[in-house]
Amino acid sequence: MHPPISSESPGAAPDTALAEYIKITPQEAQDMISDDVIILDVRSQDEFDESHIVGAVLLPVDRIGDDAPTVLPDKSQTILVYCRAGRRSEAAARELISMGYTSVFDIGGIIDWTGEVVSGGI
Repeated sequence: MHPPISSESPGAAPDTALAEYIKITPQEAQDMISDDVIILDVRSQDEFDESHIVGAVLLPVDRIGDDAPTVLPDKSQTILVYCRAGRRSEAAARELISMGYTSVFDIGGIIDWTGEVVSGGI
């Protein structure tokens, strides 16, 4: 049996290192979108039903702590987080990072989005 590899080895990052909070522009986000990227809407169900970015997954900011492990099981998957204007997306991105997600990007608010959206309003 081999002894466990220590995270204290020279040059090794500690296991507890968290990803950095990163804010990107809507254009940068559009350039990153692919089948492997999750677009995460952290607004309310009503806001989501009114309009959302094409392909977005809804996880309201107040449910992240409870539901992220189920909705976002792969902590290394790229996640683009948005809300209406950017305040909730920042809080959500920071919370996901604190939970161990490693590739989280805050894209701000849908009000600045120039890409395609789904409108469900009347």
